[in-house]
Amino acid sequence: MKRFELVKKIRKRREDLDITIENLSKLSGLGVQTINRLLRNEDVKLSTVESITNLLGLDFAGNEIISLEEIKRVRAKEKAKFLASLVQGTLSLEMQSAEDTTIEEIISSFEKDLLHGKYKKALWVS
Repeated sequence: MKRFELVKKIRKRREDLDITIENLSKLSGLGVQTINRLLRNEDVKLSTVESITNLLGLDFAGNEIISLEEIKRVRAKEKAKFLASLVQGTLSLEMQSAEDTTIEEIISSFEKDLLHGKYKKALWVS
C-alpha cells in the first residue's frame, strides 16, 4: 500500500470518529503540526504513524483492527470512569460516600450519555 492510501484511510477514520485534530493531538501526545503534516502526506516519523493508527484502531496498512463502535465504547467507558471519579471525589470532600453500586450506575449513565446522549459531542474532548 502506498503511503497516500494510508493517509487517506487515516483521514476517513478520523472523520468517521468525529474527532478533531486538536483532540487527536491531545489523546496521542503528538503536536497539532505533526498530525497536520501526516494528514498532508508529508514526511513524519514512523512512530507518529504508529501512534495515530493505533489510536484510530487501524493497522499500518490502514485496515480496521478495532471497529468504530468498539473504539467509541472503550473511550466512553474510560471517560465515564474519569467523570465518576470526579463525582466520587466531590462526595468525599463533602464527607459523603457513594456506594459501589451507585458509582457503577453513575459510570453507566455517563457512558450512555457519551455514546448516545447529551454528552455525545464531548466523547473525544480530553
